[in-house]
Amino acid sequence: MGLGGCIILIGAGAILAFATDWELDSVNVDMVGWIMMIVGVIGVFVYASVMRRRRVVAAPTTTVVSEDERHL
Repeated sequence: MGLGGCIILIGAGAILAFATDWELDSVNVDMVGWIMMIVGVIGVFVYASVMRRRRVVAAPTTTVVSEDERHL
């Protein structure tokens, strides 16, 4: 799941938790919203951790030429 999916989960969960007043007998809609927001936040942290590891760049190696190796 990418960063966009995590943000969508957070937004949809917030809408379910705070902006709806639906009453269902078998499902607590507020709890589903909170769970979606928590999963979205965890996803953001995991995504940031993975991206931080991928961005580590090693310094480019350069070839050192000494005076003895030059052929004139």
